[in-house]
Amino acid sequence: MDDKIIVSNRSALTAKYKAAGVKRIQAAVSALIDADAERGIKSRLVYLDDAAAMRRFRARAVIDCTSARQNKDAVDAIFRKANPEYLMILGAPDVVPHQDMINPVFHEEDDPDREAFGDLPYACDVPYSRDIAKFKGPTRVVGRLPDLTGATNPTYLLRVVAKAARYKRRKVTDYGKYFGLSTQSWRKSTALSLFNVFGESNDLTLAPPNGPSHPARRLAPLAHFINCHGGSSDPAFYGEQGNAQPESLTSRTIARKIKAGTVAAVECCYGAQLYDSVTLAIPIPICQHYLRQGAYGYFGSTTIAYGPAEGNGAADLIAQYFLLSMLDGASLGRAALMARQRFVQQTSELDPVDLKTLAQFNLLGDPSVHPAEIESPTGLPRGVDAKEAGRQGRRERRAKLRVMGEFLKETKPTASRKAAGVRKSVSVRKALANIARKAGVAPRKEFTAFAVQTPPAARQRGAKASSTASRYYVTVYKGKRPTRNTESRRVAVVAKEVKGRIVGYRIYTER
Repeated sequence: MDDKIIVSNRSALTAKYKAAGVKRIQAAVSALIDADAERGIKSRLVYLDDAAAMRRFRARAVIDCTSARQNKDAVDAIFRKANPEYLMILGAPDVVPHQDMINPVFHEEDDPDREAFGDLPYACDVPYSRDIAKFKGPTRVVGRLPDLTGATNPTYLLRVVAKAARYKRRKVTDYGKYFGLSTQSWRKSTALSLFNVFGESNDLTLAPPNGPSHPARRLAPLAHFINCHGGSSDPAFYGEQGNAQPESLTSRTIARKIKAGTVAAVECCYGAQLYDSVTLAIPIPICQHYLRQGAYGYFGSTTIAYGPAEGNGAADLIAQYFLLSMLDGASLGRAALMARQRFVQQTSELDPVDLKTLAQFNLLGDPSVHPAEIESPTGLPRGVDAKEAGRQGRRERRAKLRVMGEFLKETKPTASRKAAGVRKSVSVRKALANIARKAGVAPRKEFTAFAVQTPPAARQRGAKASSTASRYYVTVYKGKRPTRNTESRRVAVVAKEVKGRIVGYRIYTER
């Protein structure tokens, strides 16, 4: 039985790197498989477009490498037959695509992300769908080790695979210090996040005045938490203070400064977007520069992400949960799964912004890597095989996570579908107008109503009607540019209606 299955697409790799390049990639993967074996993990490479290989899983091979449905079906077949403890996707989205989930808060001008692209569905035991709400109960440990989108030379992929093969566990205390970076405007929110993860926020770096170049000693800690602005196909993150939005970090300024073993949780919009830097002739994404320098893992968003200016919510929470699980000794893949599950657990219902957040955050890195080692107070009894004991421990953990994922799938209410023909009461209209005014939203901006779908199992368990929303109202607003040389920033407002009145709301800003 395989503990870890590495999936890729040979035809797509061959189209990028030709047969000679694929041969070099296979040799690098073989070295990773050998290194896994030394760590007690039995690994195997499976090409999703290999008809003979996929027949062993009683599945059809992927014919169209760009098809999200075909790739999802193939991965599901692998889990049904082999049930691996880890699934590693090898390649960028032009090799194995992200899934094309519909963004429930899409708006042509205000939130232009038609899809919330991500790998969440690969982590769920649910058939292909574009509705994020279907994937609220993840159960699988999944991560992606990407090559460069559009590349024709496999050097980058060979390098990151080799670094994954050579990884070493470190003492958890090695991750006790952090590099924390925030815009000035979000300093309170980021300080709270750092306190929740590390117990203090004294070393928080603000942009401005800092950035985009930081001294190597500032970037030296192995745990990174970044809460800045990001843009599509942009090799930079941005700070903010008033109308000023200077660069806070760039692919160029982190060169030779990221230490091997670094683990990053990044809230920025598009912070984990694997854009085609080769065709665009621009620096590679920051996330991929982290991996090239030896970072073990990077957890970030493919699209526009949201969080509050003060307090924590949405992107803040899922990023925190990832680091907390990693610091508790979890593998990177298990930390990503636990972050997703905990994010779903922490709210009574998943509103549209919650759903987009769940879908868009992904793990870049080998999911079987365990960065932080927590020493057990008791050793193994004499005669017990350490590798087999480790395998049994993983199986027990996966069983518990599977139970939790199934519970969330069966019981968590969601609001992913727009509600038609909703008549707002006078009280609701007044409340929404007041909330819009507080958020700085244009007075005539419409709120879209979303119906709450409560699973039958939740009703059977006696969910309290007094706390269950009748519906959610959402608006996203991108205001005018404050000055000619600065970008306007989006605000997302979510209001909860119960029994004909608004009982709560959240104001988010785009990260």
